[in-house]
Amino acid sequence: MTTSATSSLSNTSYLNSRPALPVLAQAAVAFAVLVTKWSIRHKTRKELRHLSADQLKDIGISRQEAHYQGTLPFWRP
Repeated sequence: MTTSATSSLSNTSYLNSRPALPVLAQAAVAFAVLVTKWSIRHKTRKELRHLSADQLKDIGISRQEAHYQGTLPFWRP
């Protein structure tokens, strides 16, 4: 297991042992997670559109697939 995975498990264990967050705090955390996912999708899709043919071949997708994935809106998984 990698260090980050081990660290993540220990963080999860710690969080699970703590009392539940108030509802408003839970909503704020859920919103922050959603915005973070959207940001990551936007960035990675933008980068995907600019990969070279060799880079696309290395990751095993065609230019058409890269274009399709790269033009999806950030809110679509």
